[in-house]
Amino acid sequence: MASAEPGDAAVFPQTVEHKFGSTTVERRPERIVSVGYTEQDIVLELGYTPIAVTEWYGGQPDATWPWAHDLLKGAKPTVLDVSDGFQYEKIASLRPDLIIGANAGIDEKSYAQLSKIAPTIAQPKGGTQYFSPWDQQVQLVAQALGKPDEGKRLIQQVKDGFAKAAAEHPEFQGKVATFAQNAFYDGQLYVYPAGLGTDFLSYLGFTVNPKIKAPASGEQMPVSEERLDVIDADAIVFATEKASDITNLKKVPTFRFLDAVKGKRAVFTDPTLSGAMYFLTPLSLEYVLEKLTPALADAVKGESPQALAGG
Repeated sequence: MASAEPGDAAVFPQTVEHKFGSTTVERRPERIVSVGYTEQDIVLELGYTPIAVTEWYGGQPDATWPWAHDLLKGAKPTVLDVSDGFQYEKIASLRPDLIIGANAGIDEKSYAQLSKIAPTIAQPKGGTQYFSPWDQQVQLVAQALGKPDEGKRLIQQVKDGFAKAAAEHPEFQGKVATFAQNAFYDGQLYVYPAGLGTDFLSYLGFTVNPKIKAPASGEQMPVSEERLDVIDADAIVFATEKASDITNLKKVPTFRFLDAVKGKRAVFTDPTLSGAMYFLTPLSLEYVLEKLTPALADAVKGESPQALAGG
């Protein structure tokens, strides 16, 4: 996808509505700090270079994954660590003129503290603390950066790409698919209900497994080994990151008996594809479209290899 160039027209001031009210960005920001897990993708694609980004996971260079890293054009942003919460002093020392946290898990207290440092964009209204629709996040960030129309274009371009792929794969239509994490944690495998990080499946024409229901938290559904049958589907995508993830899953007796596993209709992703599915930005979704679509085509035919897909 072609990114916006820094010289592209950006219109200010912009008043952005978000979960904790509204924030007005008076002029083009020059020192953007991204405190969220994924927003660096959006900032970069809109033609800006953040002075700081946040490490979520994966240990990528500059906390920026391969689908976006070239857009840094050699820049070396400061990498923030949120393992112990927001690094307020470090953020303040960077003298930001805009803080972007549309996917940062900001609460009222942290929003108040960040806003004392610089104008802050929090998550969209209506989402949970850590999950908001990707397209709403894009539109929020694009407006804050003075490019709301460009944000709409990026969103539509992604959706058009998936629609084209769906038309090319009519065999996906109506098939039920499950999206699951890579391993059991304390005896639970976490899977995703429809609308929670599963858009890449819905856009391709799959029906997200209706047996997967969001708990009261509105986040992933934990499934025990004893109830693993609820994840069975026409295709299952496991966000695996290494070959040993597949080996460990297969050690679970109930896993081996899933029809999708026995019938070679399970997709196991490599670490970069796994990261792209979790990131859910325009850039990462295009990566998912390219790398996951052929793997799903194999799975629907019962020809999925028992190996990491992607790369």
